[in-house]
Amino acid sequence: MSNQNGLNRRVFLTGASALSVTGFPALAQAQAAFPTRPISLIVPFAAGGSTDIVARLVGQKMGELLGQSIVIENRAGAGGNLGSTAVARAAPDGYTILMGTISTHALNPAILKTVTFDPVKDFTPISLLAIVPNVMVVHPDFPAKTVPEVIKLLKENPGKYAYASSGVGTPLHLSGELFKSLGGVSMNHVPYRGAGPALNDVVSGAVPIMFDNLPSSAQFIRTGQLRAIGVTTKARVSSFPDIPTIAEGGLTGYETYTWNALFGPANLPRPIVDKLNSVANAALTDANVKQRLNDVSAEIIGSTPEALGEHVKIEVAKWFPIAKASGAALE
Repeated sequence: MSNQNGLNRRVFLTGASALSVTGFPALAQAQAAFPTRPISLIVPFAAGGSTDIVARLVGQKMGELLGQSIVIENRAGAGGNLGSTAVARAAPDGYTILMGTISTHALNPAILKTVTFDPVKDFTPISLLAIVPNVMVVHPDFPAKTVPEVIKLLKENPGKYAYASSGVGTPLHLSGELFKSLGGVSMNHVPYRGAGPALNDVVSGAVPIMFDNLPSSAQFIRTGQLRAIGVTTKARVSSFPDIPTIAEGGLTGYETYTWNALFGPANLPRPIVDKLNSVANAALTDANVKQRLNDVSAEIIGSTPEALGEHVKIEVAKWFPIAKASGAALE
């Protein structure tokens, strides 16, 4: 997949020097022994979605490398805000970490009526794991098969059709709103608490259209339970080369995506950050993990903590005005 987000891979792969812990021998010893018990990896969305898939793939391998289990906890709600807040308020000991996304760290600050955390100040960056394309899918019985056909159908039937997403203000919601705006069409938005429940309803035919992360839709596309209309990135993706981009269908300039990254609470000690960063990035080099992520066209990154911190700042600056303009709002 092309590097459509302007990320400088060399920056992400630059090593960072560890800071030593001095003056606190007991603390230093505890940090050196980390982890001595299972680690909770909070996924702030429902099971079955893209974030959950990446978390389970990487988390399992991290656990093997650390010699301790990584326990996945799905805490869905408020576009990822509930689970993210829990991590922001957790003890900075490395035993509660977050699988953050573009939603939790770039979009929610713009759409939440009550912001319960600062995406920069309240978290310790660990590693940017992967960048993930989105895809527009429909139920197999949906009459349109291409982007131009979808636009024609929606224009002929304004307000008749609805699209599902993983929640209000998520990248998938904004993907749908951008499609409506550029295509000059009308669709009703049906938000769910995560991609898993939304996929179930689209596969069953309860909702005809969905904007989803490609990893969670991939198996349904391959089995014919869903039909892909187009990917949301600038270029086609390697695992589904026959799926055109939405931009190819006539919506010039259309591009959306998401990403997955590990964060800890603020003030996470540097030795723990470095250990988690090292193990997470090592997990991404595992042949099985690489193959499974490549199968769903996730672009593997594996960054330094500093590079992830800068990435969050850039994403906030980019998406804040877009999210505000969408009119999306979360309680």
